[in-house]
Amino acid sequence: MPQHKSAEKRIRQSARRHQRNKANISKMKTLIKKVRAAKEKEKAAEALKIAVKTLDQLAAKGVIHKNKAANQKSKLTKLVNAFK
Repeated sequence: MPQHKSAEKRIRQSARRHQRNKANISKMKTLIKKVRAAKEKEKAAEALKIAVKTLDQLAAKGVIHKNKAANQKSKLTKLVNAFK
């Protein structure tokens, strides 16, 4: 149990951030799956554009590491470029 008002506030803040980060990571994973599941190059390219934007935003906010975002973008781009 927190002993100070500031500790209570930090618990509330961290719970809200945890919930928000969890939702954002779930969204990121879903977007990555959409890119991987696309059968046509056009649909995959559209999904990639959305996924890259989301990855950049999450990296900028510190939800994920910037290198993780770069690695994910690289892998997805290679996958989309492999389509005929």
